[in-house]
Amino acid sequence: MKKQNVLNLIKYHVEKNENSFRNEAISIARYFDSIGDYQLAEYIMGLIAESNLYTPQASDFESEFLKQLDTRGMDPLNLPIEISDDIKGIINAVNHNIGINKFLFEGLPGSGKTEAAKHVARLLKRTLYYVDFDNIIDSKLGQTNKNIANVFSEITMIPHQNKIVILFDEIDVIAMDRVNSNDVREMGRVTSTILRELDRLVDLNKEIVIIATTNLYSNFDKALIRRFDAVINFNRYSKDDLIEVAEYYFSSFVKNFKGISKDTRLFKKILKTALELPYPGELKNIIKTALAFSDVNAEYDYLRRLYNSLIGNIEQTNIDNLHLQGFTVREIEKLKGESKSAVSRKLNKEESDNE
Repeated sequence: MKKQNVLNLIKYHVEKNENSFRNEAISIARYFDSIGDYQLAEYIMGLIAESNLYTPQASDFESEFLKQLDTRGMDPLNLPIEISDDIKGIINAVNHNIGINKFLFEGLPGSGKTEAAKHVARLLKRTLYYVDFDNIIDSKLGQTNKNIANVFSEITMIPHQNKIVILFDEIDVIAMDRVNSNDVREMGRVTSTILRELDRLVDLNKEIVIIATTNLYSNFDKALIRRFDAVINFNRYSKDDLIEVAEYYFSSFVKNFKGISKDTRLFKKILKTALELPYPGELKNIIKTALAFSDVNAEYDYLRRLYNSLIGNIEQTNIDNLHLQGFTVREIEKLKGESKSAVSRKLNKEESDNE
């Protein structure tokens, strides 16, 4: 700690500049923490947390690297029961207030990790901030490390840290496996900085909630994994789970399109016929696109487009194959855009040809 820190404290007190006074005190606490005087660092942070002199709200905080996410008016989460139970467990763990507050969400893209983090913040009634990696990663050697240190410094400056959640979305951008990385030395320095700063942050504040997400868990640094209290796997969707999610999206979107006839039964049959369904993020886009791109003069065109996206080219699929897939004459009529008599005639012809 320098003399300037003491002078700054006096100056900010005289000026009644509460924000600057608080930030200076936090900077002093971080200094004592860095030289191993953890007890004094925690004592200073405790005084700051308990003081009634500083009343800025967490939602008023502005930062170069931290951006606030709005969690109001969110749609319900459509997660499998197993994952929903884990989300409830996170809420319980934080509310127990025993220091279990660091969580890693891992899973394929579109599996709902980021949305789940938003809901955690909403259910905890906390302000959610995400780390803006675009501003952190720098081509200059060593600058990324400095930016990461600045991120954690800014996190400690947010008022009322028992009312915030910090989201490191797709943290694998800066925290890949140090051993398997192509640039071992630079990646090692970056990951080591994250490890050190994360440990310090937790030592200084037991109430802050941290959530990180990754699409590349198998390449994730093992030492960093151990820093998290729990790892939640989002790759636990059964086909029935995905069909349920798709039905929710379909019901939400279809009411906004005029001239489209809602056929939930055929919609669901297409989903069941598909050999494999994508995860919710991609599935949502497929359904929305099928509806948006559909011909306003063809009330079932969206079903044909859905079939093309999930199963195969409907134009190159003959009627007999559609029948073998379990589609009725009426359903084939909708998918093919042909009359019932034409479909029946072709089916009869194909049957006679096979004989």
